[in-house]
Amino acid sequence: MEQKLRIHHAANLAKEPGVSHGFFTREGGVSTGVYASLNCGPGSRDDAAAVAENRARAIAALDPKARLVTLAQIHSGTVHTVDADWDFGMRREGDGLVTAQPGVALGILTADCTPVLFADAQARVIGAAHAGWKGAAGGVLEATIAAMEKLGAKAARLVAAIGPTISQTNYEVGQDLRDRFGGDDARFFAPADRPGHFRFDLPGYVAQRLKKAGVVAVSDLALCTYPPENGLFSYRRTTHRGEADYGRELSAIMLRN
Repeated sequence: MEQKLRIHHAANLAKEPGVSHGFFTREGGVSTGVYASLNCGPGSRDDAAAVAENRARAIAALDPKARLVTLAQIHSGTVHTVDADWDFGMRREGDGLVTAQPGVALGILTADCTPVLFADAQARVIGAAHAGWKGAAGGVLEATIAAMEKLGAKAARLVAAIGPTISQTNYEVGQDLRDRFGGDDARFFAPADRPGHFRFDLPGYVAQRLKKAGVVAVSDLALCTYPPENGLFSYRRTTHRGEADYGRELSAIMLRN
């Protein structure tokens, strides 16, 4: 029996007039094997036709007339503004997207990193960011907010939602990563069972950076990607299992016409 799409929604974004969004799981697609089933990542080694069908299904659930934009994500602070001249056939490198164009779905692909969706319904401006530890530390969240403000949004008016991401319980890191974070950021690291290892609270760190950037309305789905029962792709789980590759779930937001 074919699975139906399962989509999570953030309560704060769901209240924003003229905005549609969804944090998609891995359910409801056509991919098989380690990619089963709604793998939306063209950067995986999955069959390209299957990925295209999965992306089409996801966007049809959001809005059948929407046009999806995703990036070749590189864990950077690079943010692109999707304007009326955007080339939808080109897959640019970067980790943030903003737009004031209705009917354009801004998509983020993840498999443990943190997807963040933004909206300023009053200004009719939306944004999306891919925030792994490197991108978050490198300023991708602040750069996304700044790009939205150039389109007329205001940080204090923004509503932001943190989607499915790996939780502190399942994110063990080494001393090398811990040493990159100083000062107040030390509180996001808890000692792990192994000496010289820590558990990093990535969504907590992301939420703190959003609030420091002036975003008051921040919500967190508190949905960890690692446990298989949550129905999400996870790079870390794949690595622990020794699997050859992994799929990516889609998080997307758009302005309705």
